Amino acid sequence: MTGPVSFPACQQCGRGNLVPLSDFSSHGASVLYKAWVCTSPDCGFNIKIKNGDIIFNEIVHSGSRPQANPMGSPRRGPA
Repeated sequence: MTGPVSFPACQQCGRGNLVPLSDFSSHGASVLYKAWVCTSPDCGFNIKIKNGDIIFNEIVHSGSRPQANPMGSPRRGPA
């Protein structure tokens, strides 16, 4: 039986915790703990590994990935 899981406090805001996120490589291999993200929505601190580099505070996108425009070119301004 395992005990409760605790995550490190965010050193940037002090309100949230850093939680690990995993992903898959471009070759399909599992990459555990590829990113750590603060749980406080007002903070946004994150650290991640991207192509072997350590990246801090890259913009975090919420929701699903943007869908490709079926017409092939991106929209600019009002339709």
